[in-house]
Amino acid sequence: MRFRLEICAVLLASGMAWAQTVAPQPGTPAQTPAPTQTTPPVATGQAPPAYKAPQAKTKEEFEAYKAAAALTTPDQVLTAADQFAQKFPESELRELLYAQAMNGFAQQNNAEKEIEAARKAIAIDPHDPNPLIHAASALIEVTHDNDLDKEQRYTEAGKDAQAAIDNIETGMHIPPNVPPEKVQAVKNSILALAYETLGVIAMQKQDFASAESNFKKSVEVAKGEPMARVYLRLSVAQDNEKKYGEALVNADRALQYSQEGSVEQTLAKQQQTRLQKLVGEGTESSIPSPGATPPASTSPAATKPAIAAPGTPPGTPQPAQPPQPH
Repeated sequence: MRFRLEICAVLLASGMAWAQTVAPQPGTPAQTPAPTQTTPPVATGQAPPAYKAPQAKTKEEFEAYKAAAALTTPDQVLTAADQFAQKFPESELRELLYAQAMNGFAQQNNAEKEIEAARKAIAIDPHDPNPLIHAASALIEVTHDNDLDKEQRYTEAGKDAQAAIDNIETGMHIPPNVPPEKVQAVKNSILALAYETLGVIAMQKQDFASAESNFKKSVEVAKGEPMARVYLRLSVAQDNEKKYGEALVNADRALQYSQEGSVEQTLAKQQQTRLQKLVGEGTESSIPSPGATPPASTSPAATKPAIAAPGTPPGTPQPAQPPQPH
């Protein structure tokens, strides 16, 4: 369910590199960093505070940070981050180590450990959208309908996703050497994934109108790099609202943007076939999106789609299932 989270690692790497340029010398206070790049003005017209580079207060702290950051596996970094946080509980460098471990676990597709590292980063800075969206998306990925703590996980994921949205202009750590276009790409990535996460949670609650609204927001913010799975989820939400024309348009788009041989491609074809049948039979639908032309009708049996099959991540669009006998 991840969307370009590797871009967030660019900011992390830049911040880590910059942190190493402002290390204190023995017997001297920490240096004051140079003026920094700020994010664009927020809606009120007030610019958020400039990013202050995290700094070590002592040479011992800085050397300990460098040793931890140089470790090669996320498990090693996480263990070292815990040890570092115990020894330097007020250090500004703690979050950088937890974020480094978090990104490493994300690359390994180890969602549970990613959540663990992200939660520790959030505890240090609850306004940073990077660990917030890592935690939210990973929680949705590993939560299933038969989990005893399902509702607690959904609540946490929704809270983190919304916090990522709310803090996108003021909470990001942006070193001055990152080009503005890359900063905007990171913001778009985080927002797209946050809205998708909220949409998946709404789908699980069968609040299809809210799911549709959030998936549309995800599609809009990621229009430069469209995601097949979000179009597919949007199609399923609209299908459940009986907006078959719009649902077909988005199934077509999901198929257009899906990779050859992918799960998204298979499910998009099945969703497309179901909706072609409904639209071809003259089922009344909402107005399709501009410029989209539904394909010709086919004739498999049309049935209501399931939200998720057992054993699949919540919110994963599924092919249509036959109605159960009464």
